Amino acid sequence: MLTFYLQQTPVASVIFFFTLVTSIYTFSHEQLYGKLMLHPYSIARKQRLYTILTSGFIHKDWGHLLFNMITFYYFAFGLEQMLAQASPYGHLLFAVIYLGSLVLSDIPTIIQQKNNYGYYSLGASGAICAVLFSYILFNPKMTIGVMMIIPMPAYLFAFLFLGYCIWASKKAQDGINHDAHFFGALSGLILTIICFPWVIKHCLAQF
Repeated sequence: MLTFYLQQTPVASVIFFFTLVTSIYTFSHEQLYGKLMLHPYSIARKQRLYTILTSGFIHKDWGHLLFNMITFYYFAFGLEQMLAQASPYGHLLFAVIYLGSLVLSDIPTIIQQKNNYGYYSLGASGAICAVLFSYILFNPKMTIGVMMIIPMPAYLFAFLFLGYCIWASKKAQDGINHDAHFFGALSGLILTIICFPWVIKHCLAQF
């Protein structure tokens, strides 16, 4: 089974494994959080730029990690397979979409929080939202279980999710970086369209 994943979805497999290892290791070495978390104040002053990437490979706790990795498992491996079938560079393009969205999803937060010394952020949610929305572009009418319970068409979920992110970014006080979710989703859509311009026609043809 492991050999199958490494052969068919090498990039997703490496990201999945690396995120699990680094997150679990950080749980036991909490001093690393300060070094690896996104810190817009420092980045705006050209310090700790590496945290734009490292923050996407660590998580706050087991619940945060498991939720993201379950979502990743259900969509990232399938997406990489689809991209590999669609292009000889599919594996590379999957990496571009994931890592590119990981960076792009944090840019609005960096700009907004650049003078807030006490603001930190972590987690792969922005990149995982990108993977989910990229997958939806290829399969807009598939059924998605909201919170794994309520079934609805993927395209409807996408609109509701984006709307919720906008609302939550302005109103919610839950400590979640909803902007990263929103801009991660948009980054996934944009990068997928850039890499596969025909996906728009493919998506519309399914309605």
